[in-house]
Amino acid sequence: MQLDAHAKALLEELAAQGMKGFEEMTVAEARETAYAFVGLQGDAEAVANVSDESVPVAGGEIPVRIYRPAGAGPHPVVVYFHGGGFVFGDLEVVDKVCRSLSNASGAAVVSVGYRMAPEFRFPVAPEDCYAATCWTVENAARLGFDPNRLAVCGDSAGGNLATVVAMMARNRSAPKIVYQLLIYPVTDAVTDSSGKFPSRVENKEGYLLTSAAMEWFFSHYFSNPSDAENVFASPLRGKLAGLPPATVITAGFDPLRDEGDAYAKALRQAGVAVEHLPNPSMIHGFMWLMGAIGHTRSVFDQAGNHLRRAFGIDLR
Repeated sequence: MQLDAHAKALLEELAAQGMKGFEEMTVAEARETAYAFVGLQGDAEAVANVSDESVPVAGGEIPVRIYRPAGAGPHPVVVYFHGGGFVFGDLEVVDKVCRSLSNASGAAVVSVGYRMAPEFRFPVAPEDCYAATCWTVENAARLGFDPNRLAVCGDSAGGNLATVVAMMARNRSAPKIVYQLLIYPVTDAVTDSSGKFPSRVENKEGYLLTSAAMEWFFSHYFSNPSDAENVFASPLRGKLAGLPPATVITAGFDPLRDEGDAYAKALRQAGVAVEHLPNPSMIHGFMWLMGAIGHTRSVFDQAGNHLRRAFGIDLR
């Protein structure tokens, strides 16, 4: 499969602008660079209502932003965790993404501003995300949500956090999550010395996310290398039976492609219903690039339909 023409043109433009790899940046530079993606996301889609709230977490509070669709509630709700290698990204960077997700799914979206590394290392991010998911259910009546139609979603590092929250909810017996939408997720943070994930070598550089950048992210996220073996950091190494049904989206030109493929297969082998949406011509991060890569729109629509079915929303 050839690289998508839009993705190729974008990569060439970024190279011409002299964009450094994330592994060559300081944390501050990486966080500032994240805002460049906002201009590549296209026009902001209108939603019926947007509001901001705060969620209490261990040692403080975190922000969330809520996107509501038109029509009378209670609405199904998707709790969304942004990507960014556990190091960068915020509610502003993914504002347009969440608007598109709400419209595609017909659901409210709660975007979570979890605390990031290196200031807050593992396991702060997954615990923040779990706390925000519990808060969403606890405040469902006030917010106009249906707590019985709750899904989690995330991309890249956020995909990791989404499925880890699903694992926490299973282990802790609450809340009940009916679906997980995992977009090119990180599923195994352990250095691949065995070569079981060829995409980490095939796509190690040249396609926006590099394998060196992944190591840089993990060096900030983990206090000790052994943290990578924790199942809440590497869910592919955990027990997957009893997790909610899932959609797993992968990209062909992505270092994370093979661990995403492996996670979809492992979920299925554990008895979890899985819909795998491979995108062979895409690069990592394409769901943040709808204004630059035309293919992205169709994937939002597909993923939205999967969520609608899970929520019992008529697709006609």
